[in-house]
Amino acid sequence: MTISSSLAAGITGLSANANRLSTISDNIANSSTHGYRRMVTDFHSLVLDSGPGRYTAGGVRTTSQRLVDESGALTATGNPTDLAVRGRGFLPVTTSSAVDTAGVDGDILLTSTGSFRRDDAGYLTTPDGQVLMGWPAAADGSIGTVPRDSATGLVPVQIAANQVSGSATDAITLGVNLPASETQDGAAGLPEVMTTDYFDNLGTTRQLGMSFTPTTPAPGGAATNEWTMLITDSASGGAVVGEYVLSFDDSRGAGGTLSAVSTNFGGGYDPVTGQLAITVAGGPIDIDIGALGSRGGLSQLAGPFAPISIDRNGAGAGNLTTVEVDADGSVYANFDNGAVQRLYQVPLIDVANPNGLMSQDGQTYSITEASGPMLLWDAGEGPSGDIIGFAREESTVDVASELTQLIQTQRAYSSNAKVIQTVDEMLQETTNLKR
Repeated sequence: MTISSSLAAGITGLSANANRLSTISDNIANSSTHGYRRMVTDFHSLVLDSGPGRYTAGGVRTTSQRLVDESGALTATGNPTDLAVRGRGFLPVTTSSAVDTAGVDGDILLTSTGSFRRDDAGYLTTPDGQVLMGWPAAADGSIGTVPRDSATGLVPVQIAANQVSGSATDAITLGVNLPASETQDGAAGLPEVMTTDYFDNLGTTRQLGMSFTPTTPAPGGAATNEWTMLITDSASGGAVVGEYVLSFDDSRGAGGTLSAVSTNFGGGYDPVTGQLAITVAGGPIDIDIGALGSRGGLSQLAGPFAPISIDRNGAGAGNLTTVEVDADGSVYANFDNGAVQRLYQVPLIDVANPNGLMSQDGQTYSITEASGPMLLWDAGEGPSGDIIGFAREESTVDVASELTQLIQTQRAYSSNAKVIQTVDEMLQETTNLKR
C-alpha cells in the first residue's frame, strides 16, 4: 500500500502543479490586460491514514482564487470616458447584447475599469461590448430617490450624438451708473435707454428693454436723486414687466448708493439681496441691482450714463461637444454654447467579499452567495472610492514574480514525475522477484 500511495501522491503532485501552471500562464498572458486581477493557486496536503508503524501518502490538492480585492496602478489616457475606480467598489456594466434584447433589464456585471466610448446608438460602450450603467438625472440634473440594495433603477448610459441643449436665463446682474447731473435743477430730464439679452426656455435670445427716467426738481429746487426704471420684454410684445422708483443717497460716505426702491409694477425688491423679481413670457427672472447702501449694482455718480457690467446665466441652443465623468460618478454633457448638463450618475457597487465574485469575460464579475449582496454607493461616500476619468487600471500581475513561480512549478512538476518514475522502477523490481 505504501508504494501504491506514493504513486498516487506523485500523480496528485503532477495535477496540482499543472493547475498552478495554468494560473501562472493565465497571469502572464494578461500581464498587459487593463483591470486584470491575478489568480493564485494554493496547495493543501491530504492525510488519508497514519498511525504507529504505518503511513499512507495522501498527496496534495489545490484551490485557485482570483484576488479581486487587489487593485492595480492607474495610468493616464486621453479619453475623458476612460474610467477607473480608485479605491473600493466596482462600476456597474451590462453587455450590449443584453441591452439589445432586454432593454434596461439586462444582467448587471461589475468591473473596475473600462474604456467607454459612444457607439452608433449613443451608449457608452467598451470595445468588447460592456455598456456603462447609471441612474438617469431629471431635467434639472437632480437624482431622485433610488434603491441602494439592488440594480433596480439603473439604465444604460446613452448620450445622443446630435443632442442639443439650451438653458433659460433666470438671473441677471446689472452694473449701471446713472448721471447725477440729470436729477439737478435745469436738467433736460430725458430718459437713458439700454437693452440686455436673455435666453428663453427654448434657448432663443430675447431682450429686456430698460429705460431710466430722472425726476427733475422744480426750478431752483434741490436735486431729487430719483429715477424711474421701466422694464419691457420683447417676448411679450414689448409689454411692461416692471416699474420701480429708485432713490439714491447723496450723503458723505454713502453718496451714489441706493437708499430706497419702491415698486409701481412687477415683483418686489429685496433690500438685503438687492434683487427684484420680474416675470417675462417664459417665467420669472431675478435682477440684481444691488442692496441698499452697497457699492456695485446701480449707482448715481457724476459722469455719463454707463452700463458698467451686465452678467446673466442661461445659454442659447448649443451642440454636444464632449462627455465627462466626475469623481462622484456624475456624467456631464458639455455643449459648444458653454452649457453643462448632468445626465446620469454612475454609482459604485460594493460587496462584503470581493474575492467571492464570479469571474466573467472582459475583467467583469457577477454577484454570488460567497461575495454577499450588492450595495450601491455614490462614489466617494461610505466605503467606496472615487471614479477617475482619463485613466485606466493596470493589471495586478508582477511578471518577475510569475516567472519565478514558473521555475518553481517546473521543478516541482519534474520532481513529482521523478517520484512516479521511481515507484515504477520499484514495482518493476517487485515483479522481477518472481523470475
